[in-house]
Amino acid sequence: MKTVISRSAAAVFALGVLLLSTTVPTDVKAQAAAVDPAATKILRQMTDFIGGLQKFTVHTQNTLEDLLESGHRVDFDVSADVVISRPNKLFAERKGDVVDQIFYYNGKTLSLHNPSDKVYATEPAPGTIEETLDFARESLGLIVPVADLVYRNAFPLLMQDVNLAVVIGKSTIGGVTCHHLLFSRPGVDFQVWVADSGQPLPYKYVVTDTGTPARLSVTTVMSHWNIAPPVSDTRFTFVPPPGAKQIEFMPL
Repeated sequence: MKTVISRSAAAVFALGVLLLSTTVPTDVKAQAAAVDPAATKILRQMTDFIGGLQKFTVHTQNTLEDLLESGHRVDFDVSADVVISRPNKLFAERKGDVVDQIFYYNGKTLSLHNPSDKVYATEPAPGTIEETLDFARESLGLIVPVADLVYRNAFPLLMQDVNLAVVIGKSTIGGVTCHHLLFSRPGVDFQVWVADSGQPLPYKYVVTDTGTPARLSVTTVMSHWNIAPPVSDTRFTFVPPPGAKQIEFMPL
C-alpha cells in the first residue's frame, strides 16, 4: 500500500498566498476607494521587471502567524531558496519549523522531496512555469514559493478587485531604501516594499487575511537577489537519493 505524501499549512509559506484569494462580485468592486496611481505604477514596474527576467535566484525568510486553540498567537519561520529559469524550470528549497521540502520542476515533471522523511512524489507537469503553478495549486493543493512573482501576468492578478492603493512612504529593508506600498481588496490586505532606485526589486511582502477577526499575516523578507545566475539545467531535475522512497501526493 502506497503512503500518501503529507502537506501541512506550511505549504503556503513564502510568496503565493495572494493568488488563492477568492474573487468577489463585480458590485463590490464598484465600491472603489482611493487607488493612488503612484502606488500602482510602482507595483507594475516591479512585476514587469521580474516578469521580464529570464533567470533569477532569491532567498526568502518567511514568517507565518498562526492561532493556537488556546487563542494565543504563534509564529512559524521558514527560509526558502528559489531558482527560476524561464519558461519552464523552477527549484525551491524550504526549511523551517514545520517544513523541510525541495521542489523541482524541469518542464516535464514536478517533484517534491522531503529529505527529513526520506520520501518523494513525482507527477507529470505542464510545459510552462505558469501552467505548472496552476496545476500544482488546483490538482495537488500545493502552493509554490514566489508564485505571486513568477507569473508573467502578475500585475493584473495582484490588482484584481483592489479598492485601495497607497504609497505609505519610504522604509529601509536589508539596507535597501524602498517604497512602502499598501493595497487592499475584500478579505485581503497586502503590503510590498520595492527598491526606490535601480532595479525595482521587492524586498518585503506581507499578506494579511482581513476576513477573520484574527487578521493573521504571512511576512516574506527577500534578499540575495541575483538576476543573472549561472544555473545548470540539472538543478531542476530530481534524482532520488539512496534510501528515498517514492510515494504519492495526497489526493484532493
